[in-house]
Amino acid sequence: MAKQGHPKGLYLLFVTEMAERFSYYGMRALFVLYLVAAFFNSADASQIYGSYTGLVYLTPLLGGYIADRYWGNRRSIIVGSIVMAIGQFLMFASACFVQQSIFEDPATGGVISQSVNNNLSLTLMFVGLGALIIGNGFFKPNISTMVGDLYDPQDHRKDSAFTIFYMGINTGALIAPLVCGSVASDGNWMNPGAFKWGFFCAGVAMIISMVVFVLGKKKFLNTPEGLAIGLPPSQSKLMQLKDQQAEKEAGETHAVNTEKAKNSPLRLWGCLVGTIVLFLAFSYDVENFNDYISAAIYAISIALPVFIITDKGLSNVEKQRIGVIYIIAVFVIFFWSAFEQAGSSLTIFADQQCDRTIGNWEMPTTWFQSINPIVVVAFAPIMATLWETLAKHKMEPASPVKQAIGLLLLAIGYAIIAFGTNGLGDGQKASMWWLFALYFIHTIGELSLSPIGLSMVNKLSPVHLASLLMGVWFMSNAASNILAGKLATLLPTAEQPVHSFLGYQITSLTDFFTLFAVMAGVAAVLLFCLCPLLKKMMQGVE
Repeated sequence: MAKQGHPKGLYLLFVTEMAERFSYYGMRALFVLYLVAAFFNSADASQIYGSYTGLVYLTPLLGGYIADRYWGNRRSIIVGSIVMAIGQFLMFASACFVQQSIFEDPATGGVISQSVNNNLSLTLMFVGLGALIIGNGFFKPNISTMVGDLYDPQDHRKDSAFTIFYMGINTGALIAPLVCGSVASDGNWMNPGAFKWGFFCAGVAMIISMVVFVLGKKKFLNTPEGLAIGLPPSQSKLMQLKDQQAEKEAGETHAVNTEKAKNSPLRLWGCLVGTIVLFLAFSYDVENFNDYISAAIYAISIALPVFIITDKGLSNVEKQRIGVIYIIAVFVIFFWSAFEQAGSSLTIFADQQCDRTIGNWEMPTTWFQSINPIVVVAFAPIMATLWETLAKHKMEPASPVKQAIGLLLLAIGYAIIAFGTNGLGDGQKASMWWLFALYFIHTIGELSLSPIGLSMVNKLSPVHLASLLMGVWFMSNAASNILAGKLATLLPTAEQPVHSFLGYQITSLTDFFTLFAVMAGVAAVLLFCLCPLLKKMMQGVE
């Protein structure tokens, strides 16, 4: 008999993640605008944004490893919450001390700049970003892992559960730009000091997230059999049971504790040397500090997956399933590098080259960040119901197929806005409804790809690597955000109207958006072709 409803723990994690995502997306909606107002030009701001979001998705590797080996999910989430709250309040302090350097000339309407010393604010901002990056590493992979642990391994409700959980992410993302953008704006985005209350609200949300989790964790975070989830490995009966099940499924001794499974120290040293070599290769002829961050993320993104898959304690079945995670993660890089233009080039496009007026009212730039979560909150229940209904009729597509659909929708969204901006002349602005259409289609694609990916990683990961492999999954987001920052610099501007990318000349908005449409479209076709092989490698996991 099919189980009805979802466990209450899902909704505790929903609210915890909702408050944390309010914190993240509240800061994200303001970050690039704050950088441009206080410190950098738009190109440099986009690169810094890409480095920040890239590192945010890299540190879950560390957080996942510590949780799997030592702390467990619960303690990692609490530590991550505290560190992120500190980071948000440091951003608040940065905006408190910043001095305005850009003014609008009342006579001509042009921009006047003056030299000011904002070194203290810049230092506080970078320290705050560091705290946000580290704290997110402890929080992000562990709360996602706990969602899957609430269910039996073969429970078909997992995809719909992660889709509901994704609503929590996007409910916070929906509210954050509206609240933080409203309290931050004094009607003049050139004044960086106005941003402080937006950062403050984000910090308060992080405190709320931690309090909700601490109050509800003991009562609600349990398996259907009543076993507590998220405990340290030494205390977790759930982990012991999953290890026993893995042994039975593999038909062989789960060799983690046997002589046969002992890994040579050369494996670790080889991984470290390989990481250094890759870093040196990627950082050859770099131009700035952001390039070193990019090189480090790319190097780790290659070396660590190799290190994990060569573990002798893994059975052949586990290696094939991990292989599916790796292959899908590569395609996810193409998705997020295009999707995450929302926080950089698309924000700049909305602010400078998009007609945001409705009658006598002008829509604030930050409000565009709420379109995506509005659609998620509205359509996530529909998508969750769709997957459950198809599963009952044995018609549900495999996870790789759903993700290929997400990539295809991403390509369609960019094709539409490329059409909408075609033929725009100097000084002309595109209708904001083209941007609305892009965000709507992209969000449906996101619902087909992102929550399904979280569910897939949880279902395919060996229990002793669950949080670490969730970190590997987020590492693909790290690489894609770094790439997104690089690609955002190709946006044509008055200062640099022509760019070239792999021989492709970008001289207009249409050229810029077409690049993403083609990139996502090709990736979608390739993934569709690989789906039969990937389904076979999943070894019966749907």
